[in-house]
Amino acid sequence: MAEILSALRSLMASHSPPLHALIVPSEDYHQSEYVSDRDKRREFVSGFTGSAGLALITKDEARLWTDGRYFLQAMQQLSDQWQLMRIGEDPSVDSWISDNLPREAAIGVDPWCVSVDTAQRWERAFAKNQQKLIQTSSNLVDEVWKNQPPADTNPVIVHPLEFAGRSVAEKLKDLREKLAIERARGIIITALDEVAWLYNIRGSDVSYCPVVHAFAIVTLNSAFLYVDKRKVSSKVSSSIQENGIEVREYGAVSSDVALLASNQLDKDTGLSSGRNGVCESGTCEAEENNNDLIWVDPASCCYALFSQLDAKKMLLQQSPLALAKALKNPVELDGLRNAHIRDGAAVVQYLVWLDKQMQEIYGASGYFLEGKGGSKKRLETMKLTEVTASDKLEGFRATKEHFRGLSFPTISSVGPNAAVIHYSPQPETCAELDPDSIYLFDSGAQYLDGTTDITRTVHFGKPSEHEKACYTSVLKGHIALGNARFPTGTNGHALDILARIPLWRYGLDYRHGTGHGIGSYLNVHEGPHLISFRPQARNVPLQASMTVTDEPGYYEDGNFGIRLENVLVIKKADTEFNFGDKGYLSFEHITWAPYQIKLIDLSLLTPEEIEWLNTYHSKCREILAPSMDKNELDWLKKATEPVSA
Repeated sequence: MAEILSALRSLMASHSPPLHALIVPSEDYHQSEYVSDRDKRREFVSGFTGSAGLALITKDEARLWTDGRYFLQAMQQLSDQWQLMRIGEDPSVDSWISDNLPREAAIGVDPWCVSVDTAQRWERAFAKNQQKLIQTSSNLVDEVWKNQPPADTNPVIVHPLEFAGRSVAEKLKDLREKLAIERARGIIITALDEVAWLYNIRGSDVSYCPVVHAFAIVTLNSAFLYVDKRKVSSKVSSSIQENGIEVREYGAVSSDVALLASNQLDKDTGLSSGRNGVCESGTCEAEENNNDLIWVDPASCCYALFSQLDAKKMLLQQSPLALAKALKNPVELDGLRNAHIRDGAAVVQYLVWLDKQMQEIYGASGYFLEGKGGSKKRLETMKLTEVTASDKLEGFRATKEHFRGLSFPTISSVGPNAAVIHYSPQPETCAELDPDSIYLFDSGAQYLDGTTDITRTVHFGKPSEHEKACYTSVLKGHIALGNARFPTGTNGHALDILARIPLWRYGLDYRHGTGHGIGSYLNVHEGPHLISFRPQARNVPLQASMTVTDEPGYYEDGNFGIRLENVLVIKKADTEFNFGDKGYLSFEHITWAPYQIKLIDLSLLTPEEIEWLNTYHSKCREILAPSMDKNELDWLKKATEPVSA
């Protein structure tokens, strides 16, 4: 680590102008949350492996900013050359730079790896002390990263209409209508899941996310896909071109953005207007004279492309594809429901297997009975670890129809590790399962018809009264949010409190949001909506046919962690009245797996909560039974028996 910092500082000193600091973001050229191995620059320089964070290297300091999900993990992974900066508790990176670096300091960043929003916010903060954000012409980390993995060349795959539910032609037509309404003649699309969704393509360039490293530009007349052409077979190329999309090399996006800015891009292509039913009867040309803006999403477009455009002729607002993608069509919703049934079956099969293993290897009392762990394991070869257990869960999922891999690294965590919110077990360092400790697993899969994400927390021994009280508080919040009815126009910021109130009663809380959207065989974390205490959760109202997770938790550092998570679909609510003619919304659970009764203090549940639990468990039995063998079904029946206070 010391050699990396030293090499970077040498490059910073020789840079023109010399850099007082270098910012190394987590993101790739598309501002992705999860990035390919080649793009893990922040991880390479800092050693911190979490998905979110930002590194700052100065002449004599190295600091890493990350959020509450990763405080514990960062403390464990950072060497003593690094100082952890806690987002929400410590000054932000731009404030710290403004206050601690000299006047007129030069702060370097690769403009491809930072969004317009972020770069402009930094520039405003730096201006107070005449400090400057310098766009480096190359990525300095790449220059010192000797064994940087090569770029992926995985094939582009066409996502069939039977799963996508809407054709590329329909999506392009809708997009062009939105461009016309906003008086824009073109849009630059940089978010990988938006490119994949718009063009009905998928890939495997980023682990856990079925996306392709690609950009798109769509104008009123033309559509372009910028991708490494080695990834595109002739068959796929034909399919893409049939939709009026021209395939160009990935690196050509930069020069084409410059052409777009000078209104030369459409003239440069042989494609005719009138594709996809948008610009018939010569209307495009007339429209184009009035439409002179280029639409750019400042949250996902990189600063490098933005810098080539005319600031006066830009429409800086959220991509219209973000909301279009979040509003699932009926085919996508059916696919998601089916994927979650298969996924729930895999989770139950895993719990049946795990229950048996914990009893046989560790003498545990098991999933249903309370009691301290008995005799320790009989043979070293029989021990269960966080990794061997999570591998088994993946194995159950892999047997299911349409399975294409996991949707994120499985969080398989026992005891104190469960308090690390985004814990990712490694074979060399992971813990052994313990019958006397809580076990939390947060996992999901990618299926052709949908993406899944579920968390359950279990105990195979005798949970303490405190653990039960905490689990029950989390469950009460989980039920309260899932049962909410709310007027159309309500945002996720307004609902977040519902999941926290049962915890707040005891002075407890958690440091993460409560819910995120989920993709249709796309990213497991999908916006633009979310349920969270963070201000951005106010930006987008929740709407019918969106998906969102419901995942409150509680984490006690050094002891245990609890989280319960289901995926919900937002739907119209059938209310007796309709005050203000707004219309009301509610949630439909589509995740199916039992909650462990032995971890619940039933005396803390209201009659309504007990009725909800019994109804949910009854549905679990009914929905999952066809996927179970006799042994599994017997276990599931026992796990979902009705309870009373």
